[in-house]
Formats: sequence, C-alpha cells, structure tokens
Amino acid sequence: MIEQYGWTDALQQAFAPHARAGHIPGRIIVQQREAHTVVTDAGTLSARVSGRLRHEAREGGHPVAGDWVAVSANAGNGTATIHAILPRRTAFVRRAADSVQTLQVIAANIDVVFIVTSMNADLNPRRLERFLAAAWQSGARPVLVLTKADLCEQPERVAAEIAALAPGCPVVVLSVRERTGMDGLMAHIAPGETCVLIGTSGVGKSTLANALLGEERMVTQDIRAADARGRHTTSNRQLFLLPGGGLILDTPGIREVGLIEADEGLGIVFDDIELLAQQCRFRDCRHDSEPGCAIRGALDEGRLDAERWAHFQKLSSELAALGLAKDRATQLAQRGRAAASQRAYRSAKRET
Repeated sequence: MIEQYGWTDALQQAFAPHARAGHIPGRIIVQQREAHTVVTDAGTLSARVSGRLRHEAREGGHPVAGDWVAVSANAGNGTATIHAILPRRTAFVRRAADSVQTLQVIAANIDVVFIVTSMNADLNPRRLERFLAAAWQSGARPVLVLTKADLCEQPERVAAEIAALAPGCPVVVLSVRERTGMDGLMAHIAPGETCVLIGTSGVGKSTLANALLGEERMVTQDIRAADARGRHTTSNRQLFLLPGGGLILDTPGIREVGLIEADEGLGIVFDDIELLAQQCRFRDCRHDSEPGCAIRGALDEGRLDAERWAHFQKLSSELAALGLAKDRATQLAQRGRAAASQRAYRSAKRET
C-alpha cells in the first residue's frame, strides 16, 4: 500500500533503525491538531504523537502532512503512536502567523508546489513573489496556476504579465468550470510525485483538487461578491491519491507567507535584480544615489518596475531583520545559560 504513496528504497534504508525497534513506516495523509491519519501497510490508522517526540521535537520538527513516520500500530482498534519522523527531502515553510521567527512547516516531502491564484480582483503580484520565494526555497518545483480564467476578460495578457515576474517557472491558465487548461496542469504531475496546492482562500484549490480527483471529495464555496475573496473551506491538510498515480495535498488558504530562511528562494525570484546589482560600479553600492548604479539606471529607463524593486527591498529587509533577531536571541540564550551557571555555582559554594 505505501508504495502508492511514494515509498522508495531510499526511505527503506533510512527506516532501518526504526524497523529494528519494531516500528512500521507510514505517511501522514491528514494532519489534525490531536491525531493524524497515517497510511501504513497495516491499514489507515489514527495516530497520536508520542510524549517523547512531542517533548524533543525542535522548531518545525512536529509531524505534518506528507511526512514519513515510524509508528507502533494497534491494528485491532485502528490506532497508532508516532515515534519518529524520517528526514524530509523537501519542505514548504513559512514564518508562523503569530510569531516573528517561528518556523511553520506547511507540507513535507513534496515534488511540486502549485501556487494557485484566481484571475479576478484578488490577483496580487506582490503576494505571488512571496509564495514563489518560499516555493523555490522548499526544494520542490514551483508552478504558477491561474484559475477562473473564465472570469478574466484578457487571460492571455494577464498570464504574460505574471510570467514576466517568474522567469523559469511554468504558468498554467485554466478554468475548472469550462474544463480548459487541465491537461497543461496534469503534465506537471508525474506518477509517484507529491504536489501541494498553496494559495489564499477562495482561489479554487479545493475545486481544482476535486477536478483532479474526478469526484467531489472537498467542500467548496463561492467567493464573496463584495471583494472577490473566498471563504475557508479546507480546514485540514489532506493528501489524496490521484487516478494517474500522483498525489495531491490540499491545504487551508493562507493570506500571506512570512518568509524565513529564504535567501536562496528570494535570489531566484529576483534574479533580474541581483544580476543588475552585479553591474553596479561600486561593490558596496546602496542603490540610492551612487554614480554608476545599474539599479537606478534600470529604474530611470523603465527596465525595472519600481514596485518590484520596492518589494525586493522590503523582503530583503525582512530576512535581514530575522537574521539579526536570531543573533540577538542566541546571545540572550547564551547570557541566560551563563547566568544560570553562575547562580548554580554560587549556590553550591554557600552550601559548602
């Protein structure tokens, strides 16, 4: 059974220590707060995280949809305990919504990231740049999916504008309602590969998942007429087998991806700006008023969009601030440990 979900010889080798401990492999196909649904050769089980794993898991180290895990199964009542997570090949991560620097893993062991956005009033190029940076950083292949083409008067023109923002990233235009563009999307899903749908609420992720599955498995709702935004329909991250042999992971809508540890992904998305910066006369150019600045020249000549440049600066500052925050957090932790050692030392001296 687990071979259908992407189990490989490499995973078998990585699992060897857990097999010796008497555990069996499984993949999380539904991620929930308390108990995850895990598919194994012993059946589909409801699995809770062991106390030890919950206690020892570091930031981003808790099980998520797509993870391969080691479980002890109680097939008699359909339950299991998750004891370990196998090393992730790839992971789509973002900064947690309630934290400045806490990493949140959205999906693990994915091959393709479908960044889904609708071709209506909610289309936001700046948001797509964020999503693309995180997708490239994940190690998976990003594909931009523009849905609801039937609601757009000039879908080809809009697609060309979006494609210009994402060199090297395929752009697929489709309408599930009119059944157009689906073949182009399927061309990016190979048998055995796992694809994740990422996007805001109401862009048509669940509708698209249903179309790929060939049946109504996901609940869908219409978007709000007032602002063209959607309502949350998917509440859990769920992994499904596709008829063609691939897998699709549907996720709840997210308004924004807070970047974290995404310098490489940012460099890929804004490759044009980084190439321009290399042409500046001075190596330490701040791209403000320095003579021979290639960035300023491109802006003045209209070869570089001012909003794109401003957004690159904003995201770069965001990542730089996170790096400084992490350094400060490390320094505070080190001072805290030193102070605790000093207190323990003084207490021991008093007792003697």
